Amino acid sequence: MPRKDRSTDRRTFLRYSSIAATGTLVTTAGCLGDGDEGDEGDTGDGTDDGDMSDLDEITITLSQFPDTQDPLDHITGDYFDVYDHIYEPLFDFEPGEGIFPRVVDDWEAQGDGTTELYLRDDVVFHNGDDLTAEDVAWTMNRTLDPDIGVQSPIGTFGLGSIEGAEAVDDTTVAVNYSAAPGLAEFEFGNYARAMNKQWAIDNHDAENGAIAGSSADTFNGTGPYEVVEFTSGEEIVLEAFDDYWGDEPPFETVTFNANNQSSGRVAALEAGETDLTINVLPEDVSTVQNAEGVEIRRVTSFRTVFCPMKNTVEPFDSQEFRQAMNYAVDNEGIVENVLSGFGEPVGQPVAPGINGYNPDIEPYEQDVAMAESLVEESGYGGAEITLTAPQGRYLNDAQVAETAADQIDQLSNVSCEANIVEFPVVSDENSAGVEPENIEHPFYMIGWGTITGDADYGTQGFFTIPDNPSRTFDDEELSQAILESQQMEDPEERTQQLQEVMELAHEKAPWLFLHVQESIYGVNEQIQWEPREDETVYIWGMS
Repeated sequence: MPRKDRSTDRRTFLRYSSIAATGTLVTTAGCLGDGDEGDEGDTGDGTDDGDMSDLDEITITLSQFPDTQDPLDHITGDYFDVYDHIYEPLFDFEPGEGIFPRVVDDWEAQGDGTTELYLRDDVVFHNGDDLTAEDVAWTMNRTLDPDIGVQSPIGTFGLGSIEGAEAVDDTTVAVNYSAAPGLAEFEFGNYARAMNKQWAIDNHDAENGAIAGSSADTFNGTGPYEVVEFTSGEEIVLEAFDDYWGDEPPFETVTFNANNQSSGRVAALEAGETDLTINVLPEDVSTVQNAEGVEIRRVTSFRTVFCPMKNTVEPFDSQEFRQAMNYAVDNEGIVENVLSGFGEPVGQPVAPGINGYNPDIEPYEQDVAMAESLVEESGYGGAEITLTAPQGRYLNDAQVAETAADQIDQLSNVSCEANIVEFPVVSDENSAGVEPENIEHPFYMIGWGTITGDADYGTQGFFTIPDNPSRTFDDEELSQAILESQQMEDPEERTQQLQEVMELAHEKAPWLFLHVQESIYGVNEQIQWEPREDETVYIWGMS
């Protein structure tokens, strides 16, 4: 059978029976499926998107502008929203469904901890070079090996079970992994990209450091858009790539910029200076709803917001103290009063709808007396701690952190203050590991979108111990439970094991558990597009 036919059959099979193949056991409410609804111009609230044929360029305003030009030197959603249009994913991923062909035309597990990926033979980089299997293998190895280029957080959090890759021939890549094939497929299906190996080495010494530059020619991918203008820290302008192998994208020109203030993003939307903005805060929703030509679109995301407590430093080395922090905070009240209901309290690492979520686990409820008692039991009565949090990255993040810190501070035996910083500060702390000499902010707020739809992605990078210098918590029992789940090929057995991981995490309280947040977007009503649970913004999905 020709490879093209095999790909079509696999796509059809996965759409209706991907449970066993990928380990995905759930389908979430609001899942986009094939996007058929969008063809009718329905925004989900009964309004008509209209005809966007008069739009040949759009502007998208993010909350964070990429602070790196290297496509591997990050694991931040806003950055993927930009760079995935330049360095496109090798696969198409649909939340709750699985992965489907894109640059990878077909793939097959070999049964020995290896899967072979078969690439299209008509893909070219923006500089005109052909994509080869060597490019893909090198990119994956550079992601995984800290001695090649950058110590990529994608390798730790996104490709945790992948051991390496090698080119079999010009269009075949062998990916080696230590986990069950279904889990490995989650990982390389979401995080495999391709860089031009020779270009990156010759122009940017990419095996000895991160790619950096201040001009458009700093970028060279295979995606539907190429960079034509770049102003570091401010703006990046993309134009449709004439030699793109796939369908012509819906807009000729796309501009990405950023504003870390929701009010600023909304003002730009009202003024027609931008066409889509992310992370509209609850207090700004009515402003968009009352403005002409724009509207709110929202979806419950796969993102949990939480506060890791690194247990290699005091007082967070005490389970009783960590549990006390959870009992001190009124999550339900924060969701209701700070987020205006745009969220849901949670007491485990992943959101409802994720494979492995445990529906029997209730969020911690505020119990001040219990919190104070546990603090005394921990031996850390009188502790003085700081909660470090970003501003402008998540829904009302600074206000959430300040509220949580104030509630902890109201305990009679703990003092707590909030420290509001730029997002890269907490992002760096999240990758700094648990060695005490590397820890600057042991208690900090961050959000994590379990975009694969599987709980392993929401736990292994934080909790597994072997070969994971970026972990945020040291606990052999929790680590071992996750590692055991990675080897289970039976989907039901693996789901049950992941639910036990959730129980362990709830009990050990490695985090101050907060909430699952909603994704709220402001959008030009002419644009046909529905937000995804995994928070990715794909321009090729806007038609």
